Amino acid sequence: MRVGVFGGSFNPPHMGHINSLQTVIKKAGLDQIRLVPAMQNPLKLPVEGPTTEQRLAMVQHAIAGYGPQFVVDDQEILRGGKSYTIETLKNLRKKIQAEDLFLIIGADHFEQLHLWKDYKKILSEANLVVTTRPGYDFPTQREDLPEFLKELVAEYDFNFIELTTGRNIQFITLKDVEVSSSDLRRKLRLGQPTQEKLPLSVEKYIRDERLYRNVGERISDYKKFTEFCGNFLFGKKAIAVKGFDLRKMTAPSEYAVVASGSSTRHTASLAENLILAVKEEFGIHPQSLEGVDEGRWVVVDYGSLIVHLFYDFVRQEYALENLWKEAVDLGLKDVIL
Repeated sequence: MRVGVFGGSFNPPHMGHINSLQTVIKKAGLDQIRLVPAMQNPLKLPVEGPTTEQRLAMVQHAIAGYGPQFVVDDQEILRGGKSYTIETLKNLRKKIQAEDLFLIIGADHFEQLHLWKDYKKILSEANLVVTTRPGYDFPTQREDLPEFLKELVAEYDFNFIELTTGRNIQFITLKDVEVSSSDLRRKLRLGQPTQEKLPLSVEKYIRDERLYRNVGERISDYKKFTEFCGNFLFGKKAIAVKGFDLRKMTAPSEYAVVASGSSTRHTASLAENLILAVKEEFGIHPQSLEGVDEGRWVVVDYGSLIVHLFYDFVRQEYALENLWKEAVDLGLKDVIL
């Protein structure tokens, strides 16, 4: 059989995933697609959300009724720890020939494939199916490909690449179903409608299990929580740490902390260490996390508190404080000084 492998956090599984499955199985001529929920993506920090078991149950609900060709594979969850695709492929290769195995990834992940563990080995253990949205320009020649891939190209013909590893890469355009998991989680936390974005069975499961609640339910005093985050950042040598009470103005949160790092690496490190400290002290992960890969502007969302961490040069460019002239400056000070 020609078997596709479709991994991810599935937090939550949505109609964008279903659209991708239905399009790929048809256009790539696959007999089966195995959905593999990850235990922990090694390239992402954890965010607040459902348990591993609940994510697995949501995937099972999502594909129910779409036919036996879609199968849930829980091997990464059973394996535990960080989920590495190469280990999953090696396990499947005990039963499936490399030429009949197809790893399905989005164009955004394709651009970052060189960051995956043993990515060259991945390209020998399975073929690659890269899914794209309408409007995405396929690479039309070798020079347009990511640098890490050029040396592995044996032959290139529009949307089909033969690799020196004996495997191939195929590009497939999906129907235009734009769904963002982070946007869905935000809507669910705010009680906003998610019609046509989630399978009905998944929507019902989320409602029954009361998933994606605002983390504010576990923070008794957001002013003190804001001060904790500010003090921690001072201790990690953050620059110009400021806290604001935004309740007297229209803003996406009630409180905000703004701080800078001396470099993009320092900025990303501030976010990573703050997340660990908050988890240890309060037992929660952020509701969402954006920008940590680049480290220019990292947004750590704790519901009623949003922490903005900038590379200092970028902070001056956006000047968020100028937008909050009506806010109350909490006067955070470095207690170590």
